[in-house]
Amino acid sequence: MSNQENKLPMWPAVVHAKCPRCRRGAMFTTPMYGFQSQKMNKTCPHCGLEFEREPGYFYVSMLISYAMFVAEMITLAVALHVLTGSNNPWVYVSVIISVGVVLSPFNFRYSRVILLHWLSPGLHYQPEFSADKQ
Repeated sequence: MSNQENKLPMWPAVVHAKCPRCRRGAMFTTPMYGFQSQKMNKTCPHCGLEFEREPGYFYVSMLISYAMFVAEMITLAVALHVLTGSNNPWVYVSVIISVGVVLSPFNFRYSRVILLHWLSPGLHYQPEFSADKQ
């Protein structure tokens, strides 16, 4: 089978939080929302890629998560103003904090996915790692 036949699309791998090198192995062992905290695999179960490339590697994902949070909250504040027209700051504070708490697991997971898929130098999709194990 050629590399072109092995090639997996990027967006399903990003949406489902799959390994950036093989696009088959799961990055997380637990669901995004649940009664247990999110746990990330140390290595890809399919190709063996070590996700934390160096100690403290995922500290950068906090900056990505912060940027996501700010974008979400500005969008929410504008939407609230357009939909309600309220000038009461407690409406904005209560809604923004509530939505921020609900979206925090999403931001945690996808900040790491964004870091590994797009912002890690030297880490690219390699179709040969997508092949089924023998």
